[in-house]
Amino acid sequence: MATSVKIKTVYVCDECGYSNAKWMGKCPSCGSWNSMTEKTVLPEPTVQSASRHAGLISAEDDQAQPFDDLQLPEYMRVSTGSAELDRVLGGGIVQGSVVLLAGEPGIGKSTVLLQICKCLGKTSKVLYTSGEESKWQLKYRAKRLDAGCANLFVLTETNIDKILAETERVRPDYLIVDSIQTVYDERVNSAPGSVSQVRETAMRIINRAKNQNVSVILVGHVNKEGGIAGPKVLEHMVDAVLYFEGDLQNAFRIIRAVKNRYGSTNEIGVFEMTDRGLAEVPNPSLMLLSGRPKGVSGSCAMCLMEGSRPLIAEVQALAVPSVFSSPRRTAGGLDYNRCCLILAVLEKRLGLRFSALDVYLNVVGGLRVEEPGADLSVALSLISCLKDLPLDEKLLAFGELGLAGELRPVAFANERIKEAARLGFTTVLLPKGNAERNKIPACDGVRVIPVRSIFDALRVFTEKTDQTP
Repeated sequence: MATSVKIKTVYVCDECGYSNAKWMGKCPSCGSWNSMTEKTVLPEPTVQSASRHAGLISAEDDQAQPFDDLQLPEYMRVSTGSAELDRVLGGGIVQGSVVLLAGEPGIGKSTVLLQICKCLGKTSKVLYTSGEESKWQLKYRAKRLDAGCANLFVLTETNIDKILAETERVRPDYLIVDSIQTVYDERVNSAPGSVSQVRETAMRIINRAKNQNVSVILVGHVNKEGGIAGPKVLEHMVDAVLYFEGDLQNAFRIIRAVKNRYGSTNEIGVFEMTDRGLAEVPNPSLMLLSGRPKGVSGSCAMCLMEGSRPLIAEVQALAVPSVFSSPRRTAGGLDYNRCCLILAVLEKRLGLRFSALDVYLNVVGGLRVEEPGADLSVALSLISCLKDLPLDEKLLAFGELGLAGELRPVAFANERIKEAARLGFTTVLLPKGNAERNKIPACDGVRVIPVRSIFDALRVFTEKTDQTP
């Protein structure tokens, strides 16, 4: 007589993997709201735990060793052939490392990976595993990008056992899995892309990378909130996490490192999407300033630091009378709460009435600004728009704005000034604290104006008015 199979339903958190028999609006483990989804759990097949997790621990690490006896390995970096991607990775791919590349659909993840395969395949074997495209689709794309090479092997498979078996046969130096959400393990009774499947398959791939010194690049999907789909533990398991950012309607793409065990974080690489693939943008500041209007109010240049790279971008402001009871506030590329803080400071300290106006702020080029060093530029663009007084197009400003209207110093002031001089700016407005702490570099043709507060910064409008014939 056949035994009936009991099917159990549980609710699993998509962020951390916490499970419970009942649905809850807030996950008690990670605190995420509306992250509990219903899952059907089938009975586990009879598998010994030792065989289920076989190979997850290296044999040479099963005993404790004295700390003084440990020898530092020589981590060798290999260039990907893309200077922008190498910058984000900290100089290249570290042998035996695992990199997670995430981004929205169509942003260019598969394109950039095929392009670097051409460079890596010149001296090493590369196994490209795809669970979303056929071999002919990959061949057609590689032909269009001129990315084919003799050492590039293509596998269209989603079963983790078959992927690892083929990895054992080919013995590649680099393994690319596109994407980790499509790979499944037959021993896990859940659909591909679930928390359990992503965690289990990623662990087996990472174990293979560490034991056999294979460099792995995993492609990850993002959810509707912009985070990486699957368990949060996936980001902790890998060595580096890269985010592919950009507007699909815009040709420019940005790769940002948010985690890197072998290099600095918050580095970015800038690319431009063309018909021949992703092209590097070695001078992103010039790209971000291209097409800047002249003699128009509400525009100010600012200098940001993305890791060790200074970037000059343009922030634009527009303030118009509101027809709503609650005026609108829109911030493109800027933190919304930070913009509201700047508006409140200008209204309280300078008496500028923004409370009855719709305010629109935007950073040109699709760049996302997260550092407070852009406060002074945002404030000057708002004042320029409200007073309809254009700022000097050769003026650049940076500094953090306090609630009392004071300007606080920011890091890397000298690097920002040098970047401004390189691009032809003649006036740099910066906090007086930076001038007192740092030795300001002498740049030909650049006038540095230290200011203590937003009140002192208003002199740029007075000087502009005085020079007007």
